Order: sequence, then structure tokens, then C-alpha cells
Amino acid sequence: MNVRRTIAWVVAALSLATNVLAADFGSKGGPEPANIDLIADVLRQDPYDLELLISFGTSKGGSAGHLALGIRDGVPGDDLVYSANFYADRTSEHASGFYTKDLMVAIPKKEYLFKTVSSIDETASFGLDFGEIYKRSVIGVRVYGVPVGEKEALVAYFKRLNDDYHQQAKDTEYHAGEVKYDYMRLNCAKTIGAAFKFGAGYKALEVSSAKFLSGRRVVAAVKANIPTEMAMKLIKAWHQQGYGMDVVLYKKYSGSTYVDPHEEEKVAFKDLPNRFPSVLSRDFRREQGTYQDFDNLFAMYLLYNMGKYSVRVNEQTRLLETEASKEPMAYTAAAALATRSAKSDSENFRLRRKFLPKGTSIGEDADNTHLYDFKDDGSEKVAP
Repeated sequence: MNVRRTIAWVVAALSLATNVLAADFGSKGGPEPANIDLIADVLRQDPYDLELLISFGTSKGGSAGHLALGIRDGVPGDDLVYSANFYADRTSEHASGFYTKDLMVAIPKKEYLFKTVSSIDETASFGLDFGEIYKRSVIGVRVYGVPVGEKEALVAYFKRLNDDYHQQAKDTEYHAGEVKYDYMRLNCAKTIGAAFKFGAGYKALEVSSAKFLSGRRVVAAVKANIPTEMAMKLIKAWHQQGYGMDVVLYKKYSGSTYVDPHEEEKVAFKDLPNRFPSVLSRDFRREQGTYQDFDNLFAMYLLYNMGKYSVRVNEQTRLLETEASKEPMAYTAAAALATRSAKSDSENFRLRRKFLPKGTSIGEDADNTHLYDFKDDGSEKVAP
């Protein structure tokens, strides 16, 4: 019997190795950077307590992106990321072949960002529940000085959300109707906001509730919680609490050939848009052109000004590397500079002027020498 077990183990190991070798680097089940632990340890030398993770959008137009929260030391040697489960909506479409056990999935941060195999379940979504950087860039807002009790309250509230989901609870303090994922009504931004408002006691935090219009299956999107808007509210609240902050940009690996089999349009991750997640504004209707509204410019400039590191996959070595890009600005100075720059640049966009932008968006080169000019049809172009 022991011999049979040994043979079975060897066969299973060889099968797994064959599958890994067959998959491309940065694809589900494929190779991943060999130095994930090393880079994670470098970043964890800074004594942050929380990390708000803002994922870029992957669709055309003003993609909303995704919002999740990492809590330090939620698992040994790593943060634990709480992320709303897009497929926990109780629809027949997602009843099989999708991970639906929990509404709030708890994922080690190294796995959430960099790994190609899920420890949660085989049906977890690659590029959403794990391996985010192979699909899109992620911005991490790290928060310092958060009391232990506040972190414990957040963890307890995420458990409460899952308990409500399992029990099919209805009409809670954070949601009208049945507790299940809904892209507009109970989404990633609302679950994170609710945990701070009702769990951690952020009573002044605005967490809106989208409602159906006139009995029809139409949602007032203007009332929905949007990831970037919730992030800006939380950053302001943390400043008011006296917490310190800085920002890490985890850059998208641009070579992943993985195609999500669940998507109707079969597009490799490397070919998906990778766009800063838009607030609700005129920009939300734009395609892949430059954002021009104040709110988006302010958010991109603020996060750049607060930036400390960027992390990327070196495409030659296929190892992670950190770029200590600059000294981060404190929130007050970063917000004041972002406000001035966004006001100036949004006005120049509105008037269709030829100009060099005053602000630098997160993810752009810091020299900011590109010139915005406009074509005869009124659309902008970027000149060298």
C-alpha cells in the first residue's frame, strides 16, 4: 500500500510539474517571480498597519476598477487582503465553476498580487482573487499608526459580512435587501466602506446606497459606491485621524498571455486596458484618451505625490524589483499640490489649450515633459 501511495504521489507531482511548465510565465498555474518573499520583506520593513489596494480598470471607457483592504500580519509573515467576491451574487450563471463560498475572500497579499496558484480554491479567479499584477496595475495606500483595536474591529466586521451572506440576511444597517454581491448596490467599495463606518466607527464616512428606479431593474449609478471615490474618502478620514500614509504602485506585468475562460471576449491579459479607475464624471464616458476632469486628475496627482515605491516585474530576469522613486509627500502638502495642478490642468483641457500639465499622474514618468495638443476634431493628442 505504501508503494502504491508513493507511486501515486510521484504521478501527481509529475502532472503538476508538467502543467506548470506548460503554462506561460504570469499565467494561471504557471511560473511566477522567484523572489516574491524577498521583495515582500523589503516592503514590510516599513511599519504600516493597513494597505488599501486600488486596482486599475481593464475595460474601455471609465473603468471602475476594484478595491480591497490588506491588514498587516493577518497571516504569518504577510498581510491578509479582504476582497469582495464578484461571483457571490447567487445567480445561476455563477452557481458552478466559480468560487462563491464567501462574500469577503481573505487572501494573503503575496498571493493576491503576485502568485499564480490560489490557496483558496481552484475556482478562484486569476487576476481578481490572486495574481492581480498579471492583469492590471494596483495602487497600495499604506496607513501607519492604526490602533490594534481598529484592525480587530475591521476583521470582525468582514466576518460579520460573511456570516450575513451565509445566512442570506436582509436589510442590515449597511445594505437594503439580501446580502449578496451586486456590482452597483453591494460592491467592493461599499463592503470596504461599511467595515470602516460600522465596524471601525468612522461615523462621518459617507457610504451611499444605490436604489432601483421606479420599480424597474435600473440602478441609479450616481448613488453607487465607486472604488476611487471611496479611496479618496478614506484617505481624507485617515488624515483627520492623524494617521501617516504613503503609496506603493504595483505595476502590471505586460507579457501575460493568459485568457480568462469565463469572459465572452477572449483577450489576453497583456492586451487588456490598464487604466486608472475613474470616478463618476464625464471621464467615465471616455474611451482610452486622457482623463480631463478635476476629480480624476486630483486623485492621480495626489497618489503620485504620496508615492514612495513602485514594484515591477523585470521582463528579462522575470524577478520582482522595487524602485525607490522618491520621498513621499505628507497628505497636506500632497493634497494642496494636487489641487492646484488638477485645477490648472482641467481648465486647460476644457479650453482645448496646448499645454504641459502641471501634475504627474501615478504610473507616469516623473519628468512630465509630454505636451497636450488638440486635433481638428477637438480630441487630444500627446506630442513628444
